[in-house]
Amino acid sequence: MEPLHVTEFGSERYLEKFNQSQQNATPAAAPGAGLSQSPFILPIRGSNLSEPESAPHKAGEQKRSDKRSLNFFRNKFHVKGSSVTTASSTDHSERRASSTPSAAPKQRVPFDQLFVALPNELQVEIIASLPLSDVLNLRLASRSMHALVSLNESPIARYHLDHHVPAYAKRLYPPPEGVPLNLHYLCGIWHRLHVAAKLSYLMCEWISKELFLRNTEEKKREFAPQRERMRRRLIPVLFTVFHFFETYRKLHLKYIAEHDGNGLHRTPYTVNPIEAEILSMYDDRTLLRVHEAFPLVISSFCRRLRPPSYVGRVERSLRGYLRDRPPDEVHVAILCLGGLREVERIWEVKGYNARRAAVDSWYGSITREATEPETKKRRGVLGLKRKKSSIASINSGTNDTSSSSGSSSHASVAQGKQPESLVFCTSLAAGMPMGSLTREEARMLLPDLPVLQKIWLETAETMILDRKIVERPSDIRRNAQILTDLIREDGVDDEDQWLYGTVAPDSVRPNLDAIEEDSLE
Repeated sequence: MEPLHVTEFGSERYLEKFNQSQQNATPAAAPGAGLSQSPFILPIRGSNLSEPESAPHKAGEQKRSDKRSLNFFRNKFHVKGSSVTTASSTDHSERRASSTPSAAPKQRVPFDQLFVALPNELQVEIIASLPLSDVLNLRLASRSMHALVSLNESPIARYHLDHHVPAYAKRLYPPPEGVPLNLHYLCGIWHRLHVAAKLSYLMCEWISKELFLRNTEEKKREFAPQRERMRRRLIPVLFTVFHFFETYRKLHLKYIAEHDGNGLHRTPYTVNPIEAEILSMYDDRTLLRVHEAFPLVISSFCRRLRPPSYVGRVERSLRGYLRDRPPDEVHVAILCLGGLREVERIWEVKGYNARRAAVDSWYGSITREATEPETKKRRGVLGLKRKKSSIASINSGTNDTSSSSGSSSHASVAQGKQPESLVFCTSLAAGMPMGSLTREEARMLLPDLPVLQKIWLETAETMILDRKIVERPSDIRRNAQILTDLIREDGVDDEDQWLYGTVAPDSVRPNLDAIEEDSLE
């Protein structure tokens, strides 16, 4: 058989030879034998999993066998309530029951009363075993439920961390030392996992259509196993990319503050010091894997923001695509300031014109945040000063008073300050990861952003060669090689052991069947 590189990538002949090579490399197995049926538990209720074709036949056989066993059990024994009696003792029990007056039926106790009657330790164990969305919804049921969940955040978060969080997520975001676990730490990990899983789904849909040319329903159905393998392999990569841009923004602000407001543009360097500090956190295998797939992530997002037609202005005007692609600095601002959460939000917008309008709206808000302090300063020069609110002065005075002296809640109420409440003083009040920037942060970061073509690539390749992960730059897989590696069938077990851990339960691993898009929002 001809090698893969002889045929055009993504063509029918290419996929035919790829599938034939996969069948020759692995022994023949039953359909669906290598597919895991375990769901990937995101913090949502339920998931749509497709069953194999033989599932209805197996279910029918199982139902018939259960029915036969049940009939045998009924012939052998008579089940009455919770006790099992033989046929010889049934008549005696019936005669005895007929001679005695009928007893009053037992009243069923509602579940909420049974749950409240349990000790607090058992209540916390039951709540911890629920999905994260149900745990958060319990906080809205009543004040007592809110207090029960809020006061026991540590055991609940510890249970989910041990049973439902993959190993690669705990490597990048280890539990804080010396501080008890809380729901903010757990929800932050799930937020990043959900963004990575959703963006992986969107990327695989685009790659299957644009690069592998799976346009019709029949071709999509045939390509579904390869698309699912690509999706589950991209989730850890995108999770690491989320960590990179989140940490980059935080360290970039710290770097500017430590250098008296001077950023990277005014500092000579050969290797980006911020990127080098972040990439040193990754092990060799993670660094090489993400470096090989990083150009695919960036190029797919950039091509998503281009017009669908490249023929000319006439065709684009007829189709209504009047806007060109955004400049590189807009892409860099979305990645470095908004992160993958903003990438996913823009990616989901339907229609090129609406998508470009969303990009312009977001970038305009960032630039206004960066320039707004200067406009306020000019107003002050012109004499158009804004009068300070009396409520703000009262609040500032009460804050100063409360900070200087640790007064009681009655004293704070007398000063006009509301007493502390458990409802508004939980750990989740800290906000989501990589939230919106303040005006001062946007003003410092926007003029000091790196070049799009140099993000990650130069620093990562230098560190890969310094660590001797590969001997030569040509050993790093690129383009068609990495796409072929994403859809291959072998190597799944080794990846699961590295990504999810050897003792992780099946609920942590994403299933290999095609699933629908998760909706956390």
